[in-house]
Amino acid sequence: MATSDTKEEGSDSILEPLCFPEQPADGPSAPSLQLRPSSELLVCLFCSESVPLTLKDVLLKHLLLEHKLVIADVGLIADLPKYMLYWKGRFLEQPVTDFCSVIKTNSTGPLEKQEDYFLLCDILPEDRVLREKLQQKRLEEVLEQQQQERDDGSFCRLCMFCSEEFTGNRSSLLNHMAREHSFSIGLPDNIVYCNEFLDTLQSKLDNLQCLYCEKTFRDKTTLKDHMRKKAHRRINASNRQYDRFYVINYLELGKTWEDVQSEDDRELVDDDDNDWSDWRALPVSAVCLFCDHQSETMEQIYEHMKETHDFDLHQLRTELNLGFYQQVKLVNYIRRQIHQSRCYGCQDKFESRAGVLRHIAAEGHVMQLPEMSTWDQPQYYFPTYENDALLCALSDSDSDQSGETNHGEEVPVIAEDVSNLQALKQNSVLKQLLRNRSSCS
Repeated sequence: MATSDTKEEGSDSILEPLCFPEQPADGPSAPSLQLRPSSELLVCLFCSESVPLTLKDVLLKHLLLEHKLVIADVGLIADLPKYMLYWKGRFLEQPVTDFCSVIKTNSTGPLEKQEDYFLLCDILPEDRVLREKLQQKRLEEVLEQQQQERDDGSFCRLCMFCSEEFTGNRSSLLNHMAREHSFSIGLPDNIVYCNEFLDTLQSKLDNLQCLYCEKTFRDKTTLKDHMRKKAHRRINASNRQYDRFYVINYLELGKTWEDVQSEDDRELVDDDDNDWSDWRALPVSAVCLFCDHQSETMEQIYEHMKETHDFDLHQLRTELNLGFYQQVKLVNYIRRQIHQSRCYGCQDKFESRAGVLRHIAAEGHVMQLPEMSTWDQPQYYFPTYENDALLCALSDSDSDQSGETNHGEEVPVIAEDVSNLQALKQNSVLKQLLRNRSSCS
């Protein structure tokens, strides 16, 4: 899944398969969605005690020891400071016993040793409604933040692996890391607080820490070798530190993408309905040969390449009379040449992928192919990108043409002459074999 750590521009060898960004996406095991300013304060529900949000455990301990109150499922509360302020106001209006379940300890012992503890949880309808409102507001904030990041054209950041600078939109960097370094954190549209996410990952690498197993190494070379050999050039889906960077974890109160996925799987298992009339195929998300554009249908990706890059694969197939496997080799050949920063038409090499694409467009080499013997080779049966959806949708021109030929040309069909059936029986091969067997015995 990973390419070589020190890839030289224009290198002629690809030792391991490359990979486009996959859909979807990696996720954590349980949500931890508290992403508030660290200076925000948490207030006690009963007294003047307050602590920074980062020290919430201190306040929860204070509530337990001093006021005998426990808040259930604190980690699932989307906005804990507002939650605390709301209930502080309510407890000033009415006694705590009107809202909380009372738990009596040592109920069978002497009265002087019995204590009442209070549990504040979402069994209370008012608490449930409050949690859902806070969750809904947080989701709206996250979606607004995500949209701002998607529209942001001022993004500027260096790649964590090769130090190449990317500006404009965050997708250019994320797609680059997935394509060139086989490191995918998910599709850009599934991610929020992208800068914080990348800062977190960069900090781990700066501290010589593996992104997956989080072991620390003595130098960068050892770390890179470890991540490559152990296939650890990815993030750990069970690390809750990454929860807040994926939009799916904000969609439903108390559920992660794993919970949603397991529910979907159970529905499939429990579903006894054999009616497949409403079945819809998932989008294939094919990637353009020349840029990072993705389309959900083959017609769209063909149209994009034709209108944006003046590349017409259908025309080449027709003019060169290409069969299915020849189309596969041609696509893999073009992919590899562009990945190696080489013009597939004139074989000139350039310093970067962007450079070769500018050359191809400026010199009009988009539809210029070398001799067929250059790319019609067995090595190009193997995909340059192992999840290249474009390969799965190539049409078999041989079968198409043969079908057209049968309809367009009148090919004479000579029927078998069975008028002298008795003569055929006497001269059949089977009868001759039986005679030879009898004579041998």
